[in-house]
Amino acid sequence: MKISDTQELGKAIRNRRKELSYTQKYISDVTGLSVSFLSDLENGKPTCELGKTIRLINLLGLDLNIEARG
Repeated sequence: MKISDTQELGKAIRNRRKELSYTQKYISDVTGLSVSFLSDLENGKPTCELGKTIRLINLLGLDLNIEARG
């Protein structure tokens, strides 16, 4: 899936979380990330911390790939 903005990234993360039947509260309890951070991220807030975002992506069993265009 090509991600071009924070809205698309948030949607992909939300979809995966729901696919796994995880609530934001459950992820918060397991990871220590706040529910407000998770909500902001899923809603595409552009200033969410990158390190926390990558950690969450990995925990949800997703891969993040960067490729040159062309």
